[in-house]
Amino acid sequence: MNHPIITDLNNRHTAKKYDTSKRIPQAELDILYEAMRLSASSINSQPWKFIVIESDEAKQRMHDTFANKFQFNQPHIKAASHTILFAHNPHYTREDYAKVVDKGIADGRTKPEDREQAFGGFAFAELNTDESGDTATWTKSQTYLALGNTLHVLARLGIDSTPMEGVDGELIGEIFKDELGGFMCEVALAIGYHHGEEDYNAALPKSRLAMPDVLTVL
Repeated sequence: MNHPIITDLNNRHTAKKYDTSKRIPQAELDILYEAMRLSASSINSQPWKFIVIESDEAKQRMHDTFANKFQFNQPHIKAASHTILFAHNPHYTREDYAKVVDKGIADGRTKPEDREQAFGGFAFAELNTDESGDTATWTKSQTYLALGNTLHVLARLGIDSTPMEGVDGELIGEIFKDELGGFMCEVALAIGYHHGEEDYNAALPKSRLAMPDVLTVL
């Protein structure tokens, strides 16, 4: 299929080795960050924080989170241009959703007189809240919508990436406690430009299940 989107997605791969000399231009980072902000989520809940690891100091802190496990991902932190922590709110409340509703009013999406009615959508959050007020399973799922959107945008921009569930959420929670503010991070994304000679995955052919195995049109 000859289409720019398909070409970009065929060229996308999980980078295994980054070129340490290359950094992502700020203009492209600005596009990426705005695209992330525009990510979809159930009831427009946006129960996430995106923490970008850019400075050498921040990279060292993130590097330190691999002290106990998943060391195979540790080299990406200093080699890649940036790493993004995708954090979710494990206790999403009506007060959190009120910020979304009020922003909708400020943006002209919701009429002020319809404010209380707008909280009807919060029922979906309540359905995914347990007796202790935990919403982590639901909010983490929303965060993966943002991650998928980010991967697509990176492919369009020609920027390489490495999704990493192999991160230590507990140590991240300790070392980035102030930035997380009670949110949890269990997935991160290294981004940059792969090392042409040493990134073996870049040269391998794309492999996906056949269309009839994954798609049914009724």
